[in-house]
Amino acid sequence: MFKLGLQPDTVTFNALINGLSIGGKVSQAVRLFDDMVRESYHPDLITYSTIVNGLCKIGGTTRALRLLTTTEERGCPADIVTYNTIIDSLCKDKLVTEALNLLFEMTDKGIQPNVFTYNSLLHAMCITGQWEEVITLWNEMLANNCKPDVVSYNILVDAACKEGKISEAHDIVERMIQDGVQPNTVTYNVLMDGYCLQGEMDEARKVLNLMMITRGCVPDVYSYNIMVNGFCKYKRVDEAMEFFREMSQNGPSPDTVTYSALINGVSQLGRLLIAQQLFKEMSAHGLIPDMITYSTLLHGFCKHGYICKALALFKSMQNSGLKPNIVHYRLTNEAYELFRKMEVTGCLPNSCSYNVMIQGFLQNNDVLTAAKILDEMDKACGPLSLSIVIIVITAVHTLETRVYQI
Repeated sequence: MFKLGLQPDTVTFNALINGLSIGGKVSQAVRLFDDMVRESYHPDLITYSTIVNGLCKIGGTTRALRLLTTTEERGCPADIVTYNTIIDSLCKDKLVTEALNLLFEMTDKGIQPNVFTYNSLLHAMCITGQWEEVITLWNEMLANNCKPDVVSYNILVDAACKEGKISEAHDIVERMIQDGVQPNTVTYNVLMDGYCLQGEMDEARKVLNLMMITRGCVPDVYSYNIMVNGFCKYKRVDEAMEFFREMSQNGPSPDTVTYSALINGVSQLGRLLIAQQLFKEMSAHGLIPDMITYSTLLHGFCKHGYICKALALFKSMQNSGLKPNIVHYRLTNEAYELFRKMEVTGCLPNSCSYNVMIQGFLQNNDVLTAAKILDEMDKACGPLSLSIVIIVITAVHTLETRVYQI
């Protein structure tokens, strides 16, 4: 634009900077802002707010703080939105002291914090265990005539549940109702999860019933997943299946988390036929098993000695295109232990079994173990196929390339 001799104004810059920020191109937005300042254009409050928001999204809170000072120097003082953006970013980084200092700064300048300001600070204090500070800030919030909203109460309920203070969490819910703030689905989900963490499944069921019948809140998939996972965790699988059937019939539809929890629950009790049926059912419904689903079922096969089925499932996982991670690494080692037991149990390894194990270790960049199995395969199954040779050569070349780049 400058090269073409065109003279944009602040509104033009704001539109461009906002568009870049919304499009995820924050670095380009910052460079454009720097060009704007260098060319002696005058950013306004919208410009600064947009850049501050973009910087905070990409972890540039330090520069955002510097810009806050610049706004004052340029006669364009920040507003509550700009302060809230930086305070929230500091809180997400667990820099509570710095966030509080900014709170004091804004109040000194006559800018009154709102419920969003307090919620950011309350959440950060709760996750860092600063309970006395939470009470102090809550009282300050009330003293400043800033009424807590449902998010404020949910933060406290969640914190109490995670600390195992389920009775206090229940009291907070009762208090919010008395204060005229209606609990939402999130509130009840958090409370149910708190009871489940303490093994009080019957109390969690009461909360779900209260939520649906008395309060008129509609349970979502997370509500049911909390109950299904809780019952499975405490080996009350039949009750978990009841919730699963209710979901299937009346909604919301079960998701991958639901199936993974159920597969884990029935597998632990040795009901592997049901686990396999659930695994097939989720695929039939268009749900893609994730690493946790595979891990759960594979562990069940391993635990109960279904070696061939475990290796077949492991191969299916490899073919699914899931990106290997630490769970995949553990599964590979677990499958390898089964692989070593095959001869003892009379399920002799064939070329397919060898291929599965070789590819598993190659995906984990464990070339030495893969080479060891490859040598065994050559002796046990005769000449290696061209396909496995190509796989090994490609994997070794890829690894060498990574090492060279390092």
